[in-house]
Amino acid sequence: MDENYWLARTELLIGKEKIKKLQNSHVLVAGLGGVGGYAAEAIGRAGVGEMTIIDSDVVTVTNRNRQLLATRSAERKEKIKLMAERLMDINPDLKLHALNIYLKDEKIPDVLNQKFDYVVDAIDTLSPKIFFIKNCVERKLNLISSMGAGGRLDPSQVKVVDISKSYNCQFAQVIRKKLHGWEIRNGFKVVFSPEPVPKSAVMVTDNETNKKSTVGTISYMPAIFGLTAASTVIRDLIKFNG
Repeated sequence: MDENYWLARTELLIGKEKIKKLQNSHVLVAGLGGVGGYAAEAIGRAGVGEMTIIDSDVVTVTNRNRQLLATRSAERKEKIKLMAERLMDINPDLKLHALNIYLKDEKIPDVLNQKFDYVVDAIDTLSPKIFFIKNCVERKLNLISSMGAGGRLDPSQVKVVDISKSYNCQFAQVIRKKLHGWEIRNGFKVVFSPEPVPKSAVMVTDNETNKKSTVGTISYMPAIFGLTAASTVIRDLIKFNG
């Protein structure tokens, strides 16, 4: 094993051929918050050779309890720039496309009109999320979408299933209902938890853009959702069924 090769430990685990598969893959991560930040970094650290990352937000003080990019010194800085710097520092050979855009309406088809080997949906705003999923499914892209990580504490309940098999997750229920209007009932994976969300963890808000409520979160749950999504991407790309 060449200890001067940064992917030496990964190669020891999965072998050279699967390393090459990852290096020849292009993965899109939409959203770099609590879930997406961890997903993007894990995918980059696995050796995926080309990535597109998308986010239009900046780090805020309330992000610090759960988001990979959120530190005091990073507040008010653009997440897309912070993530791009981290990914290129991990792998200087990475072919990276960093898009500082808010995904909605006509921008979504434009972004998806290229070849992606896998897509991670970590968008947390409902309307653009649903339209993004619709466009991914219509293009038959390999997709894993994150459902609600907020309000949960038990990591052992996190699951990956087809959207049609998700349950006891209000966020997933709303998405299923909306997609049914387009005759989309299955065909993509979701990471979700059926753990009940206590009413005390949900606060109705009227002063946040694009959000009707705020849900309490703990440090590790969005990370677990993001890393679970990343593991699904990597294992599917290398066709690992263990």
